[in-house]
Order: sequence, then structure tokens, then C-alpha cells
Amino acid sequence: MEWLSKHFDKLRKGTFASLCVRNYRLYYSGQIISTSGTFMQTMAQALLVLRLTNSGTALGIVTALQYVPILLLGPYGGVVTDRISKRKILFYTQSISGILALILGLLVATKVVQVWMVDVLAFALGMTNVFDNPTRQTFHSELVGPENVRNAVTLYSILVNLSRIFGPALAAILIRTVGIASCFVINGLSFGAVVIMLGLMDPKELHRSPPVPPTKGQIREGFKYVASTPVLFSGLLMMAIIGTLTFEFQVSLPLISQFAFKGDEGSLAFLNSSMGIGAAIGGIFFASRKGANPYKLISASLLFGLAVLTAAFMPSLLTCGLALVAVGVCSINFSSLGNSALQLNSEPHMRGRVMSLWSVAFLGSTTLGGPIVGWFAEAAGARWGLALGGLAAVAASVLGAVTMRKVRSA
Repeated sequence: MEWLSKHFDKLRKGTFASLCVRNYRLYYSGQIISTSGTFMQTMAQALLVLRLTNSGTALGIVTALQYVPILLLGPYGGVVTDRISKRKILFYTQSISGILALILGLLVATKVVQVWMVDVLAFALGMTNVFDNPTRQTFHSELVGPENVRNAVTLYSILVNLSRIFGPALAAILIRTVGIASCFVINGLSFGAVVIMLGLMDPKELHRSPPVPPTKGQIREGFKYVASTPVLFSGLLMMAIIGTLTFEFQVSLPLISQFAFKGDEGSLAFLNSSMGIGAAIGGIFFASRKGANPYKLISASLLFGLAVLTAAFMPSLLTCGLALVAVGVCSINFSSLGNSALQLNSEPHMRGRVMSLWSVAFLGSTTLGGPIVGWFAEAAGARWGLALGGLAAVAASVLGAVTMRKVRSA
């Protein structure tokens, strides 16, 4: 019993340290429900576009439209994050995201939906995420303080990837039994859980940074700050490459499922769930680690790329799923390490702007990468659409090694 008590205490103070904070527990609880709904919609939207068009390029375009606002306006979203209460911003962005999902569900249920409507709603969601993404990234440090940032980010990544398992699996069941519209409706309602939990938080327990007063040139100041900080610049450059071509799984996995393995929604759910299982395993392993050494991003990027290349050329759906477990482990290591390194190596008054550039590199780059991966998969084959991402991650690790070596020499 004494050993069990010590082991439990170690888990509480290490792996699950952030969950000891009440505000973080509330936020985490709401996200459990909402993120599962988000992955339901992601899978349902991909299948909806393929049913309407049977085109990988069309799927890439709708994905790009969802992220083009982040690419173009992401830095402005970071400025707003530094100026205004993050909790207040999330009240609005989460509510709007829920309304957009409900509208899409209504269009599908009434059978009037067309692909241009999906494009418009995807773009509107992207506009909302311009402000939502940098706010959510930096909100972790307000919830738990700087000493537990990596733990909070990693635990959140575990949640996201467990939702990657549960969400698509539930979506596959609902699509077969109730219809595809139900996925969008349930996702819309799930955002209400986050709004409720935000309302239950105690603002006095938040680790708030002083708001940055509005002045001219704050976006330019953010770019200059990153450019003059080599560790931040190198990490963002690596993330831009990997975000553009590697984290395009919502394009590459539906294509490889349908065209390489002749699968259906169950096959796609299996591939998504496999990667989610791997990410959950990796998250539990990495959650107890303190700090975030930016130099480790190089090896993390290399391992990520090799795992993706392995998955791309597996001979069957089963073996591809097994390889995607390794992809999940490597992806959470790279993303949580990069996210934490940027937050811990940036000044508090610049953190919103730095993390907005992270959102541009991680999500906004999908604007370019989605159509490229979709087109490349159509031209060279579905497997090569996934393999392109693996090659990009390997290339990013080489570029990161060169850049970091210059930093060390300096």
C-alpha cells in the first residue's frame, strides 16, 4: 500500500500535475467533450466533400479555406490575445464555432448542402480560429503557471489524440445509423461544454500577464522579436515546413484509406484512431518531463518523418494502422516540445504574438499544404501524398540542425 501511495503521489506531482489546478480541470473537462466533437466533424466533413466531388483536390481546397485566415491574419490574432482577457476571447470564439457547426448540420440534414457552402463555412471557422488558436495556446500558461506549461500542453495533446480515437469512431457509427448531419449537430452542441466551464472558473486563480496597451507597430514588433531570437526563429521555421506538408493527415489519410486500401468510413476511423492511440501513449510518456529543450526538436522531427514514411508504404490497412501508432507517438513529441519551447523562451508580453506565429506555422500553412498534398496524391498516388509529409519532416530536421549549429557557434 505504501508503494502504491508513493506511485500515485509521483503521478499526481509529475504526469498529472496540471490537473491538480482547479481552473485547468474545468477547462480540460470541457475540452474532452468539445474536442471529440471537433474530430467527428473533421472526419464527417472530409467524407462529405468526397461524396459531393470524389476529388482529392476539392478536399484540399476546403481544408485550405479553413486555414487561410490563420495564414493571413494570424499575427493580428496574436496582438489581440496580448491585449484582451483570454478567457473573454474564448467565450466568443467557442460560441461562434458551435453556431457554424450547427448551420452545417442543418444544411446537410435538409439535403441542400453543396460544396461551396462547405467552403464558406470552413472559411468562417478559420476566421474564428484566427483569435481562438493563439488564445488557447497561451491560456495554458495562465491556467497553471510557467512551471507546468509543458505538462499542461502535453496533457492537452493527450486529450486531443484520445479524441482522435473516440471522435472518428463515434462519427463512423453515427454516419451508418443516423446520418452524416448528426456529426455536425453534436459538434455544435459540444462547444457549450467549454463555455460553461469557462464560466465556472475563478478569475483570481489565473496567472495573468499584464495586458499590452494598444500601440502602432505591434505586429511588426512581433516579427522583429522572433527574427532576433534564433531559437524561436528556428523552431517556427521547422514547424512551418512540417505544418505545410506533414500535418496534412485530414487530407492524406482519407485519400490513402479510399484509394490505396479501398476502404470506407470504418477504415478511415481505424487509421485516425491508430494515430490517436500512439499520440495518447506518447503523451503519457512525455507529460512528466519538465522544461523544453529546443535542440531536441531536431531529433523529434527526424523520427516523425521516418515514422510517416514507414506508414506510407505499409502493404495493408492493418500494418498501416500499426505504423500510424508510431506516427502518433512522434507527432505528440514534436508538437508538445515545440509548443512548450516557444512559450518558455518568449517574454510574457510577447507570448501571444509568438504563439500566433506558431498557429500560422502549424495551422495556417495548411492553406498551402492541403491543395499540394491533395494534388500530389492524385498525380503520384495516395501513398505518395502521405510520404511527401515524411520527406518534409526529415528535411526540416536537417535544416533545424544547420540553424541550431549556427546558434550554438554564436
